[in-house]
Amino acid sequence: MSLYLWLNIAIFGTIFLSFDKKVAFYKYYKALSISMFLTAVVFIPWDSLFAYKGIWGFNDKYIIGPRIFKLPIEEWLFFITVPFSCTFIHYVLKAYFKNPISTRFTSKFWMIFSIFIVLIGVFASDQYYTFSAFLLGGVAIFVINLYHQKFMADFMLTYIVALIPFIIVNSILTGSFTNEPVVWYNDNHNFGIRIGTIPLEDTIYNMLLLLLCTFFTHYFYTRKTN
Repeated sequence: MSLYLWLNIAIFGTIFLSFDKKVAFYKYYKALSISMFLTAVVFIPWDSLFAYKGIWGFNDKYIIGPRIFKLPIEEWLFFITVPFSCTFIHYVLKAYFKNPISTRFTSKFWMIFSIFIVLIGVFASDQYYTFSAFLLGGVAIFVINLYHQKFMADFMLTYIVALIPFIIVNSILTGSFTNEPVVWYNDNHNFGIRIGTIPLEDTIYNMLLLLLCTFFTHYFYTRKTN
């Protein structure tokens, strides 16, 4: 079995915790399913296009083999397991912890941060990964922050906590513990700045993935319950 597949299985292990009575995450499954589909509509074409262009790719040594639109089966599973698990983290935090971060602070922070990364993206237009991740991430943060500041306050806590598994998983995928990376990047299309072995752009890419999935889940679930 491939290393990447084992990672997907480990990540998806959170499904066994989703029946916790206080979190009752199973109640969100319908909204989450719609959200994961909408998120995949954004990310899979993006992922596939960049794989075709050689902006990133996958090491045959660590995957099963079959590819669909240049993406291995494990990468397709990634867009199920990671959004599921990260959204689960979001609702665990909401159920068990009072968010210590004020909405007033986060609203200003996200506004400034979104403008900042959009500007970086615009000035890095010749580096396709930097350009696309920072521009899309910045626009999404700006729009959602305007629409729902309370959600963005909760999301900040979620992202801070989710950074721990993100760093572990991405470090494995980018070669921190293997002779070669599972997922490789062409540094001509990013800043070439790494957090360990993780490209800086991955922090925004994963933030966007988590943001869209958790926000859509929140939106569809609250619309249903209201």
